[in-house]
Order: sequence, then C-alpha cells, then structure tokens
Amino acid sequence: MSDSASLYGRGSVGESPLILGYAGLLPQVAATATCLFGGSGDLGPMFAFGYATLILSFLGGIWWGFAMRTSEGQGRIATWAVLPSLFGAGLILLSIAHILTLSWALVLLGSAVMMTLLIDRRLVERHIAPTGWMALRIPLSVGLGVLTILCGIVGEAVGH
Repeated sequence: MSDSASLYGRGSVGESPLILGYAGLLPQVAATATCLFGGSGDLGPMFAFGYATLILSFLGGIWWGFAMRTSEGQGRIATWAVLPSLFGAGLILLSIAHILTLSWALVLLGSAVMMTLLIDRRLVERHIAPTGWMALRIPLSVGLGVLTILCGIVGEAVGH
C-alpha cells in the first residue's frame, strides 16, 4: 500500500468483494428470469423492485461510511449518501399510491442505480473511495440497472 493510501485509509478492492459483488447480481437475475418467463404475475417485478431499492439504499450506506472517514466535504458526501434511500422511498410511496406503475418505477429505479456511478466517480476523483472502486462499481451498477429496467419494460409489455 502506498504512503498516501495508508494515510487516507483508502485501501483497495480485493478479489472477495469482486466475487461477492457479482454474486449480488444473482437475485436480480432470478427476478428478471421470473419477469421474462414467469407469466403475468407480479412476483418478478415486485421482487426486482424490492431488491433494487434495497441495493440502492445499500450504496447510500457505503457512501455514508466514506463520509464518516473524511473531514473534507463530509456534509456534502453525507447528503449524497441519504439521497438513494430518499429516492427509493419516494418510488415506494408513488407505487403504493398507484401514482406510478410498477413498470415505470422499475425503469426509474434502474436508471437511478446507474446514476450512482456519477457519485462513485466523484468519490474516486477525491481519493475517498478505494483503489479499484470503479472496476467494481461500473459492471455492478450497469448490470443491476439494466436488469431492473428490463423487468420494467417486460412488465409494461404484459401489463404490470
């Protein structure tokens, strides 16, 4: 580890987080398969929505941890950290109130998951995220985002 990495406690993304990160896509793969092949029930879309919302909130929790480890810009990072949960909660409310269809909520949620990469990139640029962070985050966010959007599109086609 370089002197600057040990000074800032950045660390690096190892093999285990990469493997576990990809394993974290398996529930959304199952949800997408259910959306594609499970008929007209709501199980696949609802599971996809719940899982993607959970992961979006989890990402905010990671950013919260990053914020607590830095003094420079802590308030800004902490603000970024609560936005995913607030966005997810808003989508839940809009869906429950039938203001937004589940299909459209999935499309918005998948898009939000991919948009988290903008914050991740900022955290890397500011040397807050660990080395190799984007190599982990890009495929996981794009993968989860695309699978979630696909569930929304399929759900719209079958009338969810």
